[in-house]
Amino acid sequence: MKKIAVFTSGGDSPGMNACIRSVVRSAIYLDLDVYGIKYGYDGMIRGEITKMESHSVSNIVQTGGTILKSARSEEFRTKEGRKKAYENLKKHGIEGIIAIGGDGTFTGANLFYDEYGIPVIGAPGTIDNDLYGSDYTIGFDTAVNTALDAIDKIRDTAASHDRVFFVEVMGRHSGYIAIQSGIGGGAEMVMVPETSTTIDDVISKLREGRDNKKGSSIIVVAEGDAQGSAHEIAERVKIHTPNMDIKVTNLGHIQRGGGPTAFDRILASRLGLAAVEGLMNGQKGVMVGVIDNKITYTNLKLAISKSKPLNQELVRLTKILSI
Repeated sequence: MKKIAVFTSGGDSPGMNACIRSVVRSAIYLDLDVYGIKYGYDGMIRGEITKMESHSVSNIVQTGGTILKSARSEEFRTKEGRKKAYENLKKHGIEGIIAIGGDGTFTGANLFYDEYGIPVIGAPGTIDNDLYGSDYTIGFDTAVNTALDAIDKIRDTAASHDRVFFVEVMGRHSGYIAIQSGIGGGAEMVMVPETSTTIDDVISKLREGRDNKKGSSIIVVAEGDAQGSAHEIAERVKIHTPNMDIKVTNLGHIQRGGGPTAFDRILASRLGLAAVEGLMNGQKGVMVGVIDNKITYTNLKLAISKSKPLNQELVRLTKILSI
């Protein structure tokens, strides 16, 4: 293998640039030509493929977002679109690709590999930490710390006014951001897709807190909770707790941005190198990850089809610490 390419796709996550940097410099160190594909699968179809040098990734390890840009691609969902993408890769002599992204990115990469056999390795870049085959995904730690910083600030206001705050964090299918920021922020309750929490449970917890002389409360809600959004949950709770001052904050896309933490920079750098070495060692159709702090390779089909369970020790810890 002499030429490889790297691209980012789907939602951005802090640390993607650190991973791009690692892929580029690792490839050069290992005597490979490396190309960057802009705008994900759309750029692959349009032929936005440029050779990268060491200086191409200077001064980006500390930045959020992705210098290669990201985009959703409807055309790549079609056979015609994927054929154009493959022809553009072959035009540049590219023999392997590294896809940095999440579930949607890997679904496309797996289909592309099945159809054309071009070696592909996925590097998990998503703040949700929801991919099977890695203990952590690139951007998760930064997102948790961003959410935690916001929760700390909200608690100051909650305590000053004896208010209840419902704080919504990202996590449509995964409660990892909610559970970790909730524990770190001292939340009285955390609502996540993986567990069943009723409105009655919330009301009971709030009343219990007032009985225990808690002046204020923080409830962290993952956006994918079965009871609905934080706004919807708060409105239903208000009906039964008219004497409580209830507010809602949706942290939204601030969780995606910002410079990556040291943990995410190092994780991204490790995964970038492992992805390049994996291609050189014959790995293909896999996702590179870290389990028990060791580099692993998991079949892409398994990574995108098998659910990653929430750490039940953390769920139990949340309940114990919220009394």
